[in-house]
Amino acid sequence: MTSLAPPLTNAAINLTALRDHGRQEITRILKSSGDKKVLVLDKNLSGPLSLVAEMDLFKKHGVEEIFLLLPDSELTSNCKNVIYMVRPDVKLMPLIANQIKAHKKNPLTRDKQYSVFFVPRKTLLCEKQLESLGVLGDIKASACHLELIAFDEDVLSLEMPLSYRECYLDGDPSSLFIVAKSLMKLQSTFGLIPTIHGKGDCAHQVFQLMQRMRREQDASTFGGGTIPEIDSLVLIDRTVDKITPLLTQLTYEGLIDELYGIKNSYIDISAEILGDKGGSATKKKVVLNSNDGLFKEIRDLNFRVLGPVLHKKAEFVQDTYAKRYDPANVTNVSDMHAYMQKFKSAHSEHTFLQTHTNIATDVGVTFKSKVFDMRIDIERSMLLNEDSKTAEDYIEDKIAKMEPLTQVLRLLCLLSLTTELKPKKYDFFKRELIQAYGFSTLFTLNNLEKLGLFPRPKRSNWPALRKALRLVMDRDKVNLEQPSDISYVYSGYAPLSVRLIELASKTGWRKIAEVLDLLPGKCFEQLQETPAPVEEKALAERGKLEKEGNGRKPLTLVYFLGGVTMSEISALRHLSERENHGREYLVATTKLVSGNTLLESVYEQVENLLDHKKLGPQPSGTASKTMP
Repeated sequence: MTSLAPPLTNAAINLTALRDHGRQEITRILKSSGDKKVLVLDKNLSGPLSLVAEMDLFKKHGVEEIFLLLPDSELTSNCKNVIYMVRPDVKLMPLIANQIKAHKKNPLTRDKQYSVFFVPRKTLLCEKQLESLGVLGDIKASACHLELIAFDEDVLSLEMPLSYRECYLDGDPSSLFIVAKSLMKLQSTFGLIPTIHGKGDCAHQVFQLMQRMRREQDASTFGGGTIPEIDSLVLIDRTVDKITPLLTQLTYEGLIDELYGIKNSYIDISAEILGDKGGSATKKKVVLNSNDGLFKEIRDLNFRVLGPVLHKKAEFVQDTYAKRYDPANVTNVSDMHAYMQKFKSAHSEHTFLQTHTNIATDVGVTFKSKVFDMRIDIERSMLLNEDSKTAEDYIEDKIAKMEPLTQVLRLLCLLSLTTELKPKKYDFFKRELIQAYGFSTLFTLNNLEKLGLFPRPKRSNWPALRKALRLVMDRDKVNLEQPSDISYVYSGYAPLSVRLIELASKTGWRKIAEVLDLLPGKCFEQLQETPAPVEEKALAERGKLEKEGNGRKPLTLVYFLGGVTMSEISALRHLSERENHGREYLVATTKLVSGNTLLESVYEQVENLLDHKKLGPQPSGTASKTMP
């Protein structure tokens, strides 16, 4: 487990403090379990942990081996102390119990000591499950309070893969409690957030939990007198904007996520794509965060303008290398120093440039294909409510060809959300999907219906929303090279969620109350009372910074409940960088998602008791190229 942690020196607030707290938590639990130990990790936790602590930290505190907790996996280790670090997921408890029971049967391993640390909190349900399996008495159960993890200088995530399903399908509010706890921790570190905007029922539940927690911690002293570093908070439900994740992302980072699947700030990609044809490794790991200066510069670009940018970078590197043979460019020590600095920069950029040129070339094969263009055109026609018959025929053709189910469902959900499908057509699509992909698909379709992603035919609010919020722009008027509007990320579509955030930052939501009523869930705006001495200190500090002219823009924390896509993050970065937009944004979320991973999280698998296999759509896991 190598460290993939990004540098956080340019973050708007001291995110290093969050990472340090995570490292302290990990150190605490490692110190609590003897000298030599084996660590068993939930597979969904190993990636996020690598963003907090490097392998050296684990070795320093006695970890000799690390295993993943997988079905039917055996734990063979000579270490007496066994530490499990897992999410509080009841499905994992039988895996832990099976390993402990196997050890108890063997005289050589029956004296092992077991500790289970639940991240980020211990639940009664998991303890009851361990008790029913007969192993709770052999375990020391506790919690590891590791909540928000810094994925980059402006992105924090809880990385809870089932948060969307739990909140909006299963009615399990556990992750909302964790969201509220993470926000309270942020406020205790960076000061009480003065203004809170929220849209969605889950957002409102989080706000109520925060109020209750503040009362329990003594509202008059909470925040420790710290001057607020975060000016405002926007809580937004994923259900408020169901459309954006269903669309194909068109930024460089978004397309990489669509085609390869970004997991914990990296992708596993074919070594051949990277130009390593003679190497022994078939896959290589490419880190995608601010560690890579070039990626940081190009990740938010629309893919259509990426080629010329990479070409200019290549010319710069080539020009810098060429000058090293020209003595006229170096006449004194000062010139030599300046040139060496430039040369080091070019040399470093050369390695990254090679990697991204190879990745962009491979992505370009899909991006420039007629099939991909057709999909983008169909998506746009749905957004504009143009020619629904062509869109219906296109989806029907996809089903007939048995194309990947997730891609078909994304289109079908988009069609049903933007267009008023006729009841006969709705039933026709359900019947066709079940016949093509199996009867178990019916359970997944029912889940999509409950979530409102594939609703039964009714009047759509989409046309009114599109017009009132200026969500779809004329392609010819969207400047992709020097964008002036967030719609550039989708070549003419402005993510609904980000448009709401933009309006909340400018004029508040009261002026668009009628539009917000068209979207599901409660809407609220609240001022949190700051103790008078802290308020006076904050005003004095702000006045001082304004006078000196070097103050940052006010910082808004945007918390997406249920997940956020890479393209939405790109749109918020664009707002932060605009000179005429007076805010900077920090993104937090329960999970970084794409349309594929969001839908796959609500797939329903049915166990076939005849052959002990699970039927139904299978999550793709590590993404491979399935677009368009």
